[in-house]
Amino acid sequence: MTKSPMTTRGAEKLREELHELKTVARPKVIQAIAEARALGDLKENAEYHAAREQQSFIEGRIGEIEGKLSNAEIIDITKLNAGGKVVFGATVELMSVETEEEVTYQIVGDDEADIKANLISISSPIARALIGKEEGEIAVVQAPGGKKEYEILDVKYI
Repeated sequence: MTKSPMTTRGAEKLREELHELKTVARPKVIQAIAEARALGDLKENAEYHAAREQQSFIEGRIGEIEGKLSNAEIIDITKLNAGGKVVFGATVELMSVETEEEVTYQIVGDDEADIKANLISISSPIARALIGKEEGEIAVVQAPGGKKEYEILDVKYI
């Protein structure tokens, strides 16, 4: 199985979520199950079934996060010296050639991607078009709505 790239920030967020699930959510749901059991008949006890469903979700998420972290190749972007090229983890400032609208993206792992936070997946069309390019170059992105061109204004490793 190949390792999935992940930024140190992304790995830290997953570790924080894992810690929260194990130290807060799991004990809370165990307590809720115990309280629901104390109410008696489990067949018709909605609180018990809801708590068991929540426990199943929490345990599944714990397993998922542990799997992602064990399969991650964690890359510290601040230690990269890619000579101004766009690589995994780089923060890239772009300008649309067509509209002259500026936007900044960071290229991250698939599990970290969040377009609202301007974090784009390494496997996204725009990231694939940017990888290997340098400041001043034009990247042509094959988007679902047709080709879009972006000029790379700046590349940072932060």
